Amino acid sequence: MKQGLRPSRLALTRWASTGMPSAGLLLVTGLVVACLITATVVINVSHLTREQYGRLQQLERERDQLQTEWGQLLLEESAWSSPARIERLATERLDMRLPHVNEVEVIRP
Repeated sequence: MKQGLRPSRLALTRWASTGMPSAGLLLVTGLVVACLITATVVINVSHLTREQYGRLQQLERERDQLQTEWGQLLLEESAWSSPARIERLATERLDMRLPHVNEVEVIRP
């Protein structure tokens, strides 16, 4: 090894003179490329995770709104189908009434 030259500079000098990089230089280059690829993947996955988390929160809000609406619809349905309301509407609008005891006929098979 020449004095005054650092190993990385020496490797570059050998590469320039022989036309072939040393194994150490190839290893370092490969590791740098691998780190860059890994960093890019981590950034991409982090971005996708944030997007999906935002979508999850949006869907949870929508679910909560739909649950509230469903509860209101069930309450409204029970109000519309209450026996007292149905009997009142049958009496008022259709002139229906409960039959007297002597008007009831029992049919047996």
